[in-house]
This record gives sequence, C-alpha cells and structure tokens, in this order.
Amino acid sequence: MFWRSLRKILTLLLRRRRVILICFYNMTQFMKFFISIFLNILFYNHLHAQTTIRARDIGIPLNGITGEFNSITDVKGVLVGHETIIKGDGKLVIGKGPVRTGVTAILPRGKVFDPVFSGWYSLNGNGEMTGTTWVEESGFLEGPILITNTHSVGIVRDAVIEWQYNNKLFKTLYDIKDLFWSLPVVGETYDGSLNDINGFHVKKEHAIKALENAQGGIILEGGVGGGTGMICHGFKGGIGTSSRKINLDGKNYTLGVLVQANYGNRNDLTISGVPVGKEIQDLKPKITYGEKTDGLGSIIVVVATDAPFLPNQLKRIVRRVPIGISRVGGYGSNGSGDIFISFSTANIKAFDRENEKSITFLPNDEMNPFFIATVQATEEAILNALISAKTMIGINDNVVYELPHDRLKKVLKKYNRLNE
Repeated sequence: MFWRSLRKILTLLLRRRRVILICFYNMTQFMKFFISIFLNILFYNHLHAQTTIRARDIGIPLNGITGEFNSITDVKGVLVGHETIIKGDGKLVIGKGPVRTGVTAILPRGKVFDPVFSGWYSLNGNGEMTGTTWVEESGFLEGPILITNTHSVGIVRDAVIEWQYNNKLFKTLYDIKDLFWSLPVVGETYDGSLNDINGFHVKKEHAIKALENAQGGIILEGGVGGGTGMICHGFKGGIGTSSRKINLDGKNYTLGVLVQANYGNRNDLTISGVPVGKEIQDLKPKITYGEKTDGLGSIIVVVATDAPFLPNQLKRIVRRVPIGISRVGGYGSNGSGDIFISFSTANIKAFDRENEKSITFLPNDEMNPFFIATVQATEEAILNALISAKTMIGINDNVVYELPHDRLKKVLKKYNRLNE
C-alpha cells in the first residue's frame, strides 16, 4: 500500500512535467522530505477513501436542489459518526464471528446539551426505537440518535447514558449534582444474515467511538456503522443520506435525511420509475444461515431541518417518509420495522424545566415544500445507500452482492431514464 501510494503521487507530479531534483544536505532534510511524502500519502488515501459513487454520479434522474454535501450534515450543527466492526471469515461460531456490524450516531446540535423539538412515526412496528414515548410526550429529543443491529440496542442505549454523564451533557434535577435521567433514542435493523448477531460483538466502547468520531461534512455511506451488515431489495444496503435546499419567502432552509436501509423485495425495486429489480434477476443473496425471507427487514429514517417547527409539525413531516420509501419499492411489510424520527435545530435553548420560553415556528400553510423535500431526500438517501454499498461476504460465506452500476445504467437507458 505504501509503495503503491508513493508511485501514484510521483506519477501525479511527473504528469505536471516538473523535474524534481532532491539534494539531501543532511539527515534533517531527508527526514523533512520523508515526512512530507508520508503526509501526502495519508492525505491521498483519506481523499480516496472518501470518494464514493452516489446516485447522481450514476446518472439517476432526481428532483430537488441538494445542499453542499447532499447529506444530513448540510443542516448546520448536525454531526454523524460511524463505528464499523468487521472481523473474521468462514463458518459461524457464535461469540467469535464472523462479525459484520456496527453503530451509527447522529448528533442534532453536536456535542452539547441543548434538546431539540422532535416528532416520530412508525409505519410498521416490527422493530425498536427506544426513547420515543418520551419524545411523543415531551416534544423534545434530549440527546443523540444511534442506530445499530437488533440485538445490540440495550448496550448502545446504556453507552449513550455513560457518554452523556462523562461529558456532562445533561441538566441536573433540582440543582443536585449528578442527579439526572436519560431516555436515549436507539433504533435497529437486523443483520443476522451476514453477522454473528447472537455473539453480541457491539460493546459500549463502539457506541462511544461512534459518538466521539461524529463530524460534519462528507459522511461514509453503504456498509458502514450500523448499516454494515444490512440488505436492501436483495442487494447490499446500509447507510445513505441526502438533503434538499428550500427557499421560502426569501429565507433559505435545509432538510436532510439519513437512512439505515435493510428492507424490501428484489422484484419491487424501482429506481426513477424503472422496474430495476425485475430487470436484474441474478446476483441474489446466497444465504445458508439466518436466511432472510424476501420482504422482511426494516428501515430507520432520521430527518433533520433547520426550519422552525413545533413537535406536531415535525411529526407531520416525518409521516411523509413512507412516500419516499414507496418510490423505491418499499411498502411496509408485516415483518418490517419502519420507524422514523425528525427534529429541528431551530429555537436554540428552547428546553427549560422552569422558565417561560418564547419560540418561533412556521405556519402549517408553509409546510408543503418540506413535505416534498422529505419525500425526495428519503428516496435519494436509499438510492445512495444502494449505490455506495459493496458486495459483502459474512457468516458461513453468505454473500450479498452490490447493485452493479454498469447494469443499472443499461437498464435506466433502456427506459430512457438515464442522465448522460
């Protein structure tokens, strides 16, 4: 890897037709040169690692204007972190692996305690998202949102409380030091077709790393974090994100979506109105253990906006998520856990247990652009998860294939739906 990267850097320099004459006057100059090359290699590899193909790169026609990164992190203050756990190959040995799982964290206002207005909705409740009864009751989301696999919800929830306590990200009760309570929001989807899910490999430290690693800007998609072992419409799925810019009476707002996609039948897969799943009938998952019945699975969706909305309005927004899912071919099957949560980063410091607060919010008659943005960004986030994900081999050599980009483009072109 080192020499391959070095060769690429030197090739780039030579392409600029620069002749480099290096004279080492002493060992100090040699070390400076070596360190410079090493740092350039790190930068090159980091840049290469961040460069992934997404739905718009393929030529999929999509509506709406995206934010700078086409990500939930386009909403100012929102951070996303992943912790991916991949180890071992071959036959399943419960407790040892192979392991294909992880944790994803979404922090609404970064690493500060400042609860946000929130609403949630379940299309089909064969799944879990802890803490949502208090979100419904109070109208506030009081911490981060984490997503993991089905059997790791408990330990991730406990890790969030520990992280909040250690970082003093809470408001004490009755002004008594360290007296607080927390009901973290943790969602899940099932990754047992590729992962040793009953080996309980997600530990507290993995959830804490996801929280600590959270950042803005470009985020990784596909088989990473909580989405590591996920399957979507019979192809490799996982994490995806997208955003939309909204101009309302001269004011600019942003709405972003992040999904953990692990649902759907192959035959139902639809991209820009094209029956892609019916057109690509091979490359179906090869699963011999923990077999995933077609149509089972789940999808967790997080919607963020910087527009000022009340909790009931945020619930109205998040109830539009299923329309975006349906445009890709999802319908909320009996075995699916389709659970969605939204929040607004407006109204800073609206949370208070004692004092009267003044807040702002948009009228209901101005909500239609946000409904449309939610549908569009949800659809594109799912597509980005599918396009970014790579073929994965898991327990017992089970294989889930990536959606082949070249064949997808041919299918879209066949139906005159490819942007070239």
